[in-house]
Amino acid sequence: MEISEIFGSLVFNDSVMKQRLPKETYTALKKTISEGRDLDLSLANVVANAMKDWAVSKGATHYTHWFQPMTGVTAEKHDSFISPISDGSVIMEFSGKELVKGEPDASSFPSGGLRATFEARGYTAWDPTSYAFIKDRALCIPTVFCSYGGESLDKKTPLLRSMEALNDQAVRLMHIIGNNDVTAVNPSVGSEQEYFLIDNELYKKRKDLIFTGRTLFGAKAPKGQELEDHYYGTIKPRVSAFMANLDDELWKLGISAKTEHNEAAPAQHELAPIFENANLATDHNQLTMEMMKKIAADHGLACLLHEKPFEGVNGSGKHNNWSLNTNLGKNLLNPGKHPNENPQFLLVLCAVIKAVDEYQDLLRLSVATAGNDHRLGAHEAPPAIVSIFLGDELTEILECYENDTPYDERKKQKMELGVHGMPVISKDSTDRNRTSPFAYTGNKFEFRMLGSSISIAEPNIMLNTIVAEEFRKFADELENTEDVKSGIISIIKETVKNHKRIIFNGNNYSDEWVEEAERRGLFNLRSTPEAILRYRAEKNIELFTRHKIFTRQEVLSRCEILLENYSKVLNVEALTMLDMAKQEILPAILAYEKHLAETASVKKSLGETNDTNYRAISCRTEARIIAKLSNLADEVYDRTDELSELLSELKVICDCEKAAFFCKEKLVPAMKQLRKAADEAETIMAKDFIPYPTYADLLFSV
Repeated sequence: MEISEIFGSLVFNDSVMKQRLPKETYTALKKTISEGRDLDLSLANVVANAMKDWAVSKGATHYTHWFQPMTGVTAEKHDSFISPISDGSVIMEFSGKELVKGEPDASSFPSGGLRATFEARGYTAWDPTSYAFIKDRALCIPTVFCSYGGESLDKKTPLLRSMEALNDQAVRLMHIIGNNDVTAVNPSVGSEQEYFLIDNELYKKRKDLIFTGRTLFGAKAPKGQELEDHYYGTIKPRVSAFMANLDDELWKLGISAKTEHNEAAPAQHELAPIFENANLATDHNQLTMEMMKKIAADHGLACLLHEKPFEGVNGSGKHNNWSLNTNLGKNLLNPGKHPNENPQFLLVLCAVIKAVDEYQDLLRLSVATAGNDHRLGAHEAPPAIVSIFLGDELTEILECYENDTPYDERKKQKMELGVHGMPVISKDSTDRNRTSPFAYTGNKFEFRMLGSSISIAEPNIMLNTIVAEEFRKFADELENTEDVKSGIISIIKETVKNHKRIIFNGNNYSDEWVEEAERRGLFNLRSTPEAILRYRAEKNIELFTRHKIFTRQEVLSRCEILLENYSKVLNVEALTMLDMAKQEILPAILAYEKHLAETASVKKSLGETNDTNYRAISCRTEARIIAKLSNLADEVYDRTDELSELLSELKVICDCEKAAFFCKEKLVPAMKQLRKAADEAETIMAKDFIPYPTYADLLFSV
């Protein structure tokens, strides 16, 4: 079947709605969506019936409200379309009420104190801006999720609010500077997804991978990524078959999977889609991660989405490419051929620069997870310090504005390849800085701090909101300016002067940058608990409430949820380490010691015979290995005792902030010490005695 035929075939998209809905219903629905009105029940009934008929024709038997609670994954409860009738048979029914509203148990999801067990009621409400789709014989209806009191309990609601806030302020600014044809501005997002593929049978033999998504023990393999031969290398047949299958299934769901390749680490790969509106990009990235895991299993593989599944090789990130598009199809971050003569572009650029500088902490906390702490600043991902890479050309243009000096526009540089018959290539206005957390890459910003497993909703909520705030400030200022053109120039100059500290075009991995960033007064929120607490900063609460993204209580609840999640993740990891150390690693070490001792005993008995051929036998090697393993076994045992005691202490800490910092300051170092001893023992033991697949097995088996 042609790709054009299967693409979106499982989506109740605009094309299907045109075919399936009466013309007046279709027109009314589109108007309701575009104007943000409440959906009339009679209209909802017609839409629901058409949606049900279409879904049944595609083999669906159930429907579900598909939503994104604060767990970081999606949630769904399936109900069948069947409805019994008096003669004992059933008919297939689906009402507008069922389409528009659902009632899941809100107390069973993270709520940060907004819901208690005895206050269970919650609601899901249809999000008509995102198309319904079919998955696993169920019609999935994208919804938002809120409590009985109306508080947001999900990631989708604040994302939609942030998009609305950004649109309002961006359109307002465009009208002030004379672009009255602009009636809508939407954030456009493309999220590059990194992941690992390993053999599923080996995966099943690792408790740490099953329970935590990462290896808590494991010595480095003899070969890692140091030869740089995996990046963009030939894709292995088994992986290629997985990728082809994944493409087909994603295309059916209307997800425009575009680019796929091997990444830097062995067994690591990447998939990138085409850009789309931020809310759809968020939905589609959640579906992409789900389909990756499901399809990997079909190919005898396990897909690992943890930020750091293997110590000593690169972890996985997710690059969030963000830009702004108008209803006229214009990208507001496109500099054009002459960016120095493009005041609209420079004004939008300055809004982003100012936003990132004033709200560095919000961008940092939007990617803060226990897993991502292993990556940030580890010379495989940007550091925890937020900065902007602009490139030499744009930096120079802004400096010229600041200093009232003319910009010398040179000819577009060409790059000669030095080979006859090869084309002459125009160089881009910016290089690519792979170490920068927030890099301008030609007509968009690439936010590169995201961990591979997180929802992209949170980072985009922050980006949309902070830029909306700067658009608001710029609009306020220009409304009170007699000459808008001179007002724009004044804003550009002031922004560069006051916020250029956030611009850094150098190596973000260097120690010198850490020192320089401190001199500039930039945040360096090294750990997740430090970053999460920035939610409570008064300036940030004021920002969210001003733009109606969150209420004060919603902000505080999210802070609590994230702190609790951090502690829970580390608690599970520590318990898993104890389980593996006691049930697998220590018995394996002792078994190998016993094997060596028995070998030495046999050799010693041979040496005690009268046979001169055996009298010179030495047991020195066995004795040395046994001594070393014995010391390491003692160390592993002592560290398990220490870790057990710490977990007992953690149990009685009721305050989520204190618990999170206890985990960071006490639990994490203890876990590292336990791992260090166990990993050293692994390097000494014979392979047959190692109780789980090694890094060499896991990374090079596919």
